[in-house]
Amino acid sequence: MIYNLAMNITEEFDTITAISTPLGTGGVGVIRISGSKSFDIANNITTCNNLPPGKICHGWITDKSKKIDEVIILPFKAPNSYTGEDVIEIQCHGGLHVVKNILDIVIKNGARIAQRGEFTKRAFLNKRIDLSQAEAVDDLIHSKTSEFAIQSAKNLSGVLAQKINEIKKDIFEAASKIVAGIDFPEDVAEPDYPYLIQIFEKSINEIDKVLANAKSSDILRQGIKVTIAGRPNVGKSSLFNALLNLNRAIVTEIAGTTRDIISETIDLGLPVTLIDTAGIRKNENIDKVEEIGIEYSKQSVRDSDLILFMYDASEGLTNQDKEIYGIIKDKKHIIIANKIDIADKSRAGFDNDLKISTLTKDGLEELKEKIKNTVLDFSTDDIEFVTNQRQQTCLIRCREALGRALYGAKNYQLQDMIYIDLKSSLLCLDEITGEVINDEILNNIFDHFCIGK
Repeated sequence: MIYNLAMNITEEFDTITAISTPLGTGGVGVIRISGSKSFDIANNITTCNNLPPGKICHGWITDKSKKIDEVIILPFKAPNSYTGEDVIEIQCHGGLHVVKNILDIVIKNGARIAQRGEFTKRAFLNKRIDLSQAEAVDDLIHSKTSEFAIQSAKNLSGVLAQKINEIKKDIFEAASKIVAGIDFPEDVAEPDYPYLIQIFEKSINEIDKVLANAKSSDILRQGIKVTIAGRPNVGKSSLFNALLNLNRAIVTEIAGTTRDIISETIDLGLPVTLIDTAGIRKNENIDKVEEIGIEYSKQSVRDSDLILFMYDASEGLTNQDKEIYGIIKDKKHIIIANKIDIADKSRAGFDNDLKISTLTKDGLEELKEKIKNTVLDFSTDDIEFVTNQRQQTCLIRCREALGRALYGAKNYQLQDMIYIDLKSSLLCLDEITGEVINDEILNNIFDHFCIGK
């Protein structure tokens, strides 16, 4: 067991390499090398001499004097690099085989392939960033909307870590005074209980402010499911295509064209998974495939966060429309009257419907805003912090420990008992920034990263 641990530690400080740009045809590809052998490897495989840190070098990658590609080399000397180690970044042409060939040459000269997230993991281990910033890197890379990318960048800049440290400072000060009073009773008096109550209540209040954004954080990160539902030929697939601005779903005048659910994600300031469904109808003549599609539609309605219930304004409300509305009325929904460009205004409809035309695009922008406003009960401008599930769990556990400490202070319990809960709360906060973390949690976080980051 000790031997395996030693092997892991040795591997932890190997020189690593990976392709840091998406594979495929492109203008530029980037291969990153990090570790003590980075400069030696670069000197062995390039025509650049010396590679002075902080200066760009233009040259060629070579393999046994054979020229492979013309490149730009960016050398970074520890600790002034992303990982805090010696780092070489090779910018080459972005062809698939070009970057793979260079990667193979780097490996042949002494590097190994990086594991998932290993560059960022090393940045954390070398104290270039804390754990909340490392998680922000992953959020930034995988953000599905521009809004969430902006929020993730705030965490990368350290706003969440700064807030956690502010909360921790007050708790730590109270804990230190308790310890001093316990260890040196003749020289230092225990802190007054009103003082402890004030500190604990303030800290709980600050934690509540961060947790108040938990729901909005989850929505911005994960998004929502929105299902378009209605009877056949009311324009569901046309609306699906119009919102995507893409002919994704087949549109015909034949009832029952859509047999299966189709989904795509769009950016409305939050990720919206838009789902087009088969028209819901009762008809003895429908075939088995359409029948299955209708069941899928009903399941999608049950599973979605929001329903876009659509009817044909040119025909007015039918009994079939009313039956379908009865299925979805208890869910969060928006009623849409389509085909207003050919509709007779005297036709019966809903008083609160949103009138659109998927043909002329009238009402589409209003619909997008209504989708967003129906789901979001907050303004993205009011979001100060975004947190993930792990961070929220740590904050909740910290709050619970502080709640016990507050109860103890209000009931004049022995302060050494109160200190136990304060220590627990501090450990929870340390887990957020990574000052206290175990290997299992650490590996779980970085296993979600892509290779090359």
